[in-house]
Parts: sequence; structure tokens; C-alpha cells
Amino acid sequence: MLGRTAASLYWTSRYNERAENMARLLEVGYRIAMTPRLGQDRSDDWRSTLVSAGCDGAFFSKYDEPTKRAVVQHMLFDRDNPSSVRSCIEAARNNARSVRTAITGEMWESLNTTYLEFMDIRPQHMTDNKLPDFLAWIKQRSMLFRGAMLGTLMRDAGYHFSQFGAFIERTDNTARILDVKYWILLPDNEMIGGDLDRYQWTTILRSVSAHRSYRHAYRDAQVRPFNVAEFLILRKEMPRSISYCYDWISESAAALAIRYQDSPVSCDMAHGTLSLLEETSMNRIFQGGLHEFLTDLIARNNALGAQLASDYHFS
Repeated sequence: MLGRTAASLYWTSRYNERAENMARLLEVGYRIAMTPRLGQDRSDDWRSTLVSAGCDGAFFSKYDEPTKRAVVQHMLFDRDNPSSVRSCIEAARNNARSVRTAITGEMWESLNTTYLEFMDIRPQHMTDNKLPDFLAWIKQRSMLFRGAMLGTLMRDAGYHFSQFGAFIERTDNTARILDVKYWILLPDNEMIGGDLDRYQWTTILRSVSAHRSYRHAYRDAQVRPFNVAEFLILRKEMPRSISYCYDWISESAAALAIRYQDSPVSCDMAHGTLSLLEETSMNRIFQGGLHEFLTDLIARNNALGAQLASDYHFS
């Protein structure tokens, strides 16, 4: 497979996943910002949302304060923000269009329809009561593309590059959502284990569609931070957990190594991160610092994406 074809398939899936993930991060910020709290600045909630999404630098080059309206505009509609939902949907469609013969009709139709319908949305009409439903629509459209890919695409090299894109992006998002709560959102004077604390952790679970499955996995009436972190990092049965993502990444790396009869550096990196996750425990992660663990994992994940591009000549 040509490197540019592999790159387009990879980025089609990655941008599609990123659009969904930006909607999920915005949902976390929106829900937590709506939590009643006396004497606290709401701008801190929106600032942390921007930091977790990795677009705070671009935001503050255009805006002075992180108001709700400005953050929603930046993360959903801003053409100058390469990670806005608008930019991601457009980039996914453009990448897919460049490799139309390598994807199925169902995959193309899902992306193209999403693009056309999104372009009809007027940002000024995005009121508070419309935002939750619009974020749900973005997530549903992203999942429609992924369902089309899983249900119609041949299990060849293109499939594995698509999987790489989706799960490298999902790993990054899950780590960032979890880090929002532990490192940014919890105020210094907040009582851990209080009603607000439990509400925020429940919000994190809902943002990754894991609230019901968490209850099923732990059979516990309480939402406990230790268990939530374990669920989103180490439990492979949770489809947005980091371990689940790296199980798929490692499998795709091995499949490509067999197909091309070569074991590139990216393959070893994928297997190494999976081994790290399989051999650790939440007690060990907490002892070393959850923020530090997540920061290292995000760096590893970014390095894998760069190495994959180098190994398979994306540029």
C-alpha cells in the first residue's frame, strides 16, 4: 500500500474519532460548569476544558476570557482551530475523498452526509438548550462512520491503518478526560468524596458512555475515583479504556508486521506500551502519581503516531 494511501486512511479515522472526542470533552466541561458551586469562577471550568483538549494556546491568541460562548465557538466551529469539530469533520472527509477507491460507499456516505449537515448549522443558533443534543448528534455521526468501517471494510492493510488512527486518538482522549478531573478540575479546598466530587466522577463516566457499564462491572452504589481510574485505564472490557485501545493497536501492529514481513520500531513501541499496561496495577499507578502516569502515556502515544508515520512513509 502506498504511504499516502495509508496516511489518508489513518487520518480519516483519526479525525473522525477526534470530532467525537472533542464533543465528549465539551460535554464534560458543560456538565461540570453547570454544577452549582458557590464562590467559584466558572471560567476555570472552561479553561480546564481547553487545556484538556490541547487547544488553549490557540484559544487565548484570539480571546481574552474563556466564556462558555467563546469556548463552544472555538471547539465546535472555529476554522482556525485545527481540532475543532468543524475542522475535524472537514479533514476526515477530505482524506476519505482522496482515497475513495480504498474505502466503501457506506463509509464515504456517512462522512459526506455528516459534513453537509454540519455545514448547515449556524453557530449563532447554538443556544444552551440545543448544545447537549448537538453534541449527541456529533457522537452518533462519528459512531456511524466507525460502524460502516467495521461492517464493510476488508481486513487488509487499510483496515489496520484505520484502526491505528481511531485507537491512537481514543487513547489520547481517554487519558485527557481522566486527567481533567484529577489534575485540573478538583479545587484545592474541595472535600474528596463529597457530593460534588461524586457528581464530577459520574460526569466523567457519562462522557465516555461508561456510567451503566461501570455499575455493572463494580456492583457498587458509590462512584469511587480509584475504580473509575482503573475502569478507564486497565479494564480491557471497557471499549474506551486505554488498555482496550492498546490491545487493538498492538494487534494491528502485529498484523501489519506479518503482512509486510517486517517488524518496524512502531510495532515494538505498541507492544511495549501494552505490556506496561498489562504489568501494572492501579495501586502502583497511584503511588507514582496518576497525572504523571497519564502524561507519560500521552507522550508515548504521540511518539507512536509519529513513528508509525515514519515507518510507513506517510509523508
